[in-house]
Amino acid sequence: MDGALVAGCPIWGRARVVVLRVFGWLLILAALLLLGRDLYAWAASGHWAATLTGKLWHDLSPNSLGLLQAGLERHIWRPLWNDGVFPILLQPVWLVLGILGVVLAILSRRSRKRRRFGR
Repeated sequence: MDGALVAGCPIWGRARVVVLRVFGWLLILAALLLLGRDLYAWAASGHWAATLTGKLWHDLSPNSLGLLQAGLERHIWRPLWNDGVFPILLQPVWLVLGILGVVLAILSRRSRKRRRFGR
């Protein structure tokens, strides 16, 4: 199937919006679960220590994190890593996923206009 035909199809546009909306809600759910995990650890230990995005990424896939850093610094723009990505990696993972999920959910929400017959 030709990609140009699919991209111009109104059904494909609606499907893309639905996929973005579902992905946004899944990110929000993951953020809530990770927040719950941090709250449980806080209740158990009495010490608040949120799981940082960079730590979780390093625990899951250290090679991809290093590859992203090297690729951004060498091939795109060094300040993008230092001033853009690195500060995000120092934030709690539930905050980063939650913000990204909310942004996706808002951007993919249904329009308030309703189609009427004859208009």
